[in-house]
This record gives sequence, C-alpha cells and structure tokens, in this order.
Amino acid sequence: MKLWGYLLTFFCLMLMACEHKELCLDHENHTERVEYHLALSYDIEWEYNRESHIDWEQYWNDDFGIHYDSIRPSKPEGVRVHIFDDNGRSEIVRNLNTDGSTVHFNNEGRHSALFHNNDTEYIVYQGMESFSSAYATTRGVVRSSYKGNSLMNRGGEEVTVNPPDMLFGAYIEDLHVEKSTETDTLKVKLHPLAFTYLIRYEFSKGAEYVVLARGALAGMARGVDLSNGRTSAEEATVMFDATVTNFGAQTLVKSFGVPDYPNPNYNRAARQYGLNLEVKLKDGTTHQFDFDITEQMEKQPHGGVIVVDGIEVDEPKSGGFDVGVEGWGEQIDIPLPL
Repeated sequence: MKLWGYLLTFFCLMLMACEHKELCLDHENHTERVEYHLALSYDIEWEYNRESHIDWEQYWNDDFGIHYDSIRPSKPEGVRVHIFDDNGRSEIVRNLNTDGSTVHFNNEGRHSALFHNNDTEYIVYQGMESFSSAYATTRGVVRSSYKGNSLMNRGGEEVTVNPPDMLFGAYIEDLHVEKSTETDTLKVKLHPLAFTYLIRYEFSKGAEYVVLARGALAGMARGVDLSNGRTSAEEATVMFDATVTNFGAQTLVKSFGVPDYPNPNYNRAARQYGLNLEVKLKDGTTHQFDFDITEQMEKQPHGGVIVVDGIEVDEPKSGGFDVGVEGWGEQIDIPLPL
C-alpha cells in the first residue's frame, strides 16, 4: 500500500510540474514588448526618368553592347537602421539582414527611422546623430591633369569626387510604436539614391590610336539628404575611368544625380553640366576634350544615357608605339573621416 501511495504522490507532482511549465510558457507569450519585425524590399532600378518621358527600357539601343537589365543593381548584403527619438536624436543603430530583422525599441511613443545599405566603400555619412541632418556623400579624389571643364562658367571650382557606391535608402518620419504581446511586421521598401549613367564617347577619327581613356562628369550633386531623398545644392565633379572600344570609349558611372532635386517648393535654378574626356594615345601623348551636356542632363536627372560624338584625334606623328595599359598613375584618393 505504501508503494501505491508513493506512486500516486509522484504522478501528482509530475502533473503539477507540467501544468506549471505550461502556465510559464503562457505567461511568457503574453509579455508586452516594444518591437517590430522590419521586412525589407528594394526598388531595383538604375535610372529614373519619369518626368523626361525618356523610357530607356523601351528605346534601348542594341549598339550599346549591353542589356538594359544587366545594369540593374543587386540587393545589398545588409542594411543599417537608425532609430531616432521624439526629438529627432539618434537612439538606436542596428544592422539588419538583407530581407529584414526584428528590432526592439527602448520605449513607446513617436520615433523616426532611416534605412541605408551598409555594404558601401566610398559612401561617407555625416550628421547621423540627428534625423534632419543625416547626409550621404562620397570620397574626394585629385587628378592633376584635370583643370575643370573649359565650357562651364565656373571652370574648375567644383570639388572632385569618386563615383558613389550603389546606395539604397528609406525613411519613416513619423513612426508611433506601442507595447504589444505580438511582434508586428513593418514593411519598408528601399529606393535607389545613386543612379547610373551610360556614357559613350564616339570618335569620327582616330579611335584606333587610343589606349587609355578616362573622364569627368561636372555639375552633379555632391550628396543626398537621407531624411527626404533630395540631392544637395552643392555641386561636384565625378571622376571615372572608361573602357576603350572600337568606336571610342564607353563607361558606366554612378552619381547622386543633378543638384537640388527634387524640390517641390521651388523651381530649380538653371544649371550647367559638362563632360570631359582624356585619352592617351599609342605614342604616350594625352589629349583632352570638353563637352556641354546640359540639354541631355536636364532630361535625365537620375541616370540615363549620355552620348557625345564627332571626336577626332590624328595619327601619332612618330608612327606610335604601344604604351600598354598600366594606368594613369597620378590620381590620388582623398581620405575623409567617417
């Protein structure tokens, strides 16, 4: 009889333990917390020309030698979110997976948030301590042979920079968060803040003598405000290398686009845009060409296709010798504090 008593007591204790465990789990599931699962998606575009009525996807020229879709950017390797408090001050910074992650907020109430990809090399972030001052630009570069575009009124006064990396961004200016027993999902779509220009230099004479080519795109935006997506009013010249082709040279260049765009409250002031080409011939001599591309750029504020033609170089008088493709040598990156 004692044995049966011990067994009965044991089974009762086991049932109580199981019931206690179930109650603990139930209590945990109903704990209120302040968190969101941020589900991320991306607008995979390399050019926006909705206002100019140029649909490059429709009018793509096979002579370009590349497919329109091949220029589309890939999804980034990861994303950084900056959470700001009710006063717009930085409160939380978290790295997220490409498709999103769960983020815990410190408290309830009104917040704001900024998103950008965190896999960049040349992007420089400034003013990230505040929602309203958050800004992205790119690193400076010096090229001794470039003295500015001779066809532009301001000459060589612009700062010269590297092309930016592919930059995606999103912002939520007014985000109210509350405690909940469940983790709600917040869908966030990141849009491109850097855009691509396909630049073609078409020669009418002497393309066969060119062994190296590079250029400069003047009058472009220095950076972009992360809190609204508007480009800065400050201008910069984007320096780049180009690939020598049978018709001259071609390249793909990323940029933030034209300055102070879009600004719905004001008409944009008239601006000027310039393109430079520097080539090295087989005999080692270099030649520079400047172009005014204002008309083309005004129609393509956020990426597109820029073509200049009729370029001529004469056959080297020495008969020419191959200098190889060892590079230009004197371009210097300017390190900027992160």
